[in-house]
Amino acid sequence: MNNKILTIFIAIMGVVGLGLYANIMAVDAEDVVAVDNASSPMVTFAIILLVASVVVAVVASLLGFLKNPAALKRAILGVASLGVVILVSYLIADANQVINANKEIIAAADSSVSKLTSTGIWGSLFLLVIAGAFFVFDLLKGLIK
Repeated sequence: MNNKILTIFIAIMGVVGLGLYANIMAVDAEDVVAVDNASSPMVTFAIILLVASVVVAVVASLLGFLKNPAALKRAILGVASLGVVILVSYLIADANQVINANKEIIAAADSSVSKLTSTGIWGSLFLLVIAGAFFVFDLLKGLIK
């Protein structure tokens, strides 16, 4: 029964989205005010769906953790590990100025944008190396068996 209700709800959301999309397509692209008025309900609808999805995901996760406390321990360990990676990335990140391909300055030296951008790059690199190490370890473990 729940699957039927969910399927009907998803179908209704799809039809509403399709109607809002058709409303945007029916407007003259040269009329900026009309395009803004037509696209505003679509943006609002998308934000509502995003918030609803986040709420459902968080509530479902919390209910799962309440049913299985061991999973909560693993999740906390994972979040703490990610926090350590981000902290190390932040500590080694530099705050040099960022220049794009046209030699324009995107972020000035010693700005928070530059520091956080460098942190994201270093964090991604660390996660790539960690994932690669686990991949190689699993591959070698499979070859030994």
